[in-house]
Amino acid sequence: MPDLLHRPRRMRQRAPLRAMVRETRLARENLVLPLFACPGERVRREVSSMPGVYNLSVDEIALAAASAYDAGLSALILFGLPEKKDETASGAYARNGIVQQAIRAVRRAAPEMVIIADTCLCEYTAHGHCGVVRDGQVLNDESLEILARTAVSQAEAGADIVAPSAMMDGQVGAIRDALDGAKFEHVSVMSYAVKYASALYGPFRDAAGSVPAFGDRRSYQMDCANAREAMREADLDYAEGADILMVKPATPYLDILRQVRDRFDLPLAAYQVSGEYAMIKAAAERGFLDEERVMLETLTSIRRAGADIIITYYAHQAVRALSSGSQNR
Repeated sequence: MPDLLHRPRRMRQRAPLRAMVRETRLARENLVLPLFACPGERVRREVSSMPGVYNLSVDEIALAAASAYDAGLSALILFGLPEKKDETASGAYARNGIVQQAIRAVRRAAPEMVIIADTCLCEYTAHGHCGVVRDGQVLNDESLEILARTAVSQAEAGADIVAPSAMMDGQVGAIRDALDGAKFEHVSVMSYAVKYASALYGPFRDAAGSVPAFGDRRSYQMDCANAREAMREADLDYAEGADILMVKPATPYLDILRQVRDRFDLPLAAYQVSGEYAMIKAAAERGFLDEERVMLETLTSIRRAGADIIITYYAHQAVRALSSGSQNR
């Protein structure tokens, strides 16, 4: 037998020992719950490609927010499905737009909840793109004014954080200027700084009704092969005044997440997107894996890579698992 001085297995023998020396800890405070607001009353419509995720009318959004807060979640992000869409995304910035209604309802139902509003146009445009379209082209600078107007409208409704996700150049600076000009200096900007053109967004587009009517989003979202470009995108948003940076998707881009974490001192978010959620759900439903363990393992990997904030459709289930001590077994 070899003379073994170092035996790492010593600290793995029992669950309390493993918990005592655990390097990365996942907590409920790290988690943000996405919710999809839709028109109507008492609407609770399950998204076929995302079991357990629903389109909710504003009254149901209020109930979901209160339930989430009671369960221990402290933040949510709101997306909207408007009654009507048009070429100028007027529903995105309307005072009584669907997200604006949902923000006010959540504020009444759960006053202490941190409310994040997704600031984009794709759910509100007839063509499904994230900006103004002319002659088949998504126009960057013309889109900035509408994005800024949308952010101010969301702040007026009571959002704590606006989250521009359109990947238009200069969007953070335009939004920051507009918020400050409207006396919303206290409202934070969480920038989707590094957002890849990913096939993993498919189920979200079912949930939000935001499939492009033509082409795709590769002219403004990032190429999945690029890492140096990600640092440039994050640099620009940092310089324009972002309060929080985000990497999206999360699990396939943990290397990017770590690079952003190492380079910037801002809080860092990651979005475990709809496709990541749907894959785990589908495999679990077929009995191929243990859903709870895989959920906790993937969320912990995102934390380990450097995320302070994780947007995940598993937020509710994760809080339940953490409360039951599943992570410490």
